[in-house]
Amino acid sequence: MSALNIYEGRCHIAKVEPRTFVDGEGVRCSIYLSGCPFDCTGCYNLAAQNFTYGEECSDDMIDKIIEYCAADYISGLSILGGEPFCNLKLAEKIVSRFRARFGSQKTIWVWSGFVFEYLKNDIKRQYLLKNIDVLIDGPFMQRLFQPNLAFRGSLNQRIIDVGRSLSNDKTVYLNDIRDAIEI
Repeated sequence: MSALNIYEGRCHIAKVEPRTFVDGEGVRCSIYLSGCPFDCTGCYNLAAQNFTYGEECSDDMIDKIIEYCAADYISGLSILGGEPFCNLKLAEKIVSRFRARFGSQKTIWVWSGFVFEYLKNDIKRQYLLKNIDVLIDGPFMQRLFQPNLAFRGSLNQRIIDVGRSLSNDKTVYLNDIRDAIEI
C-alpha cells in the first residue's frame, strides 16, 4: 500500500523521551510514533516502521506526555517516527491536547518522509500540518547521509518554518535555527 493512502496508523508509540537535546531546538519532550511505510534504506529506527511496535497509546500516556512538556525548561514537543502523517488519529489527538494546554507558548516539531509541498495540498493531512511549528521533511536518503547535520539525517531533508511558509504561500527554510531564509 502506498504511503499516500495510509492515514490512521494503529495508535502505537514506540518510545517517549521526556527530555532530549537532539530532536529540535532547546530541551524537548520527544515521542516516536510507530508505523512508517517509507522503508528508507539505512533508517535508524527500523523497529518503529512496524505499525504495532511499542505500546498502544492511551489517554493516560498522552496525559504523561503533556505533563512532561509542562516543565518551564521544556521548549516543546517533538514528534518523530515512524511517520506522524500516517498516524493522523494519534498525532492530531496529541497535538490538539498540547495546543489546548500550551497554546503557542511552546513549539511542536515534526519529522516526516513526506515533503512540505505535498502535505500542504493533502486535505486529510492539513490539520496536523497547520498546527505544528517546524517540519523536517523528506525521506532519509542513505547516499545523502552526512554526520552532524542539525536535526536531520540526510542532505535532502529540510527544516521548514511551517507558519511562515503557509502564510507566505512559499516554503521558508530554517537554514540556521535563528535566521530564517525564504525561497
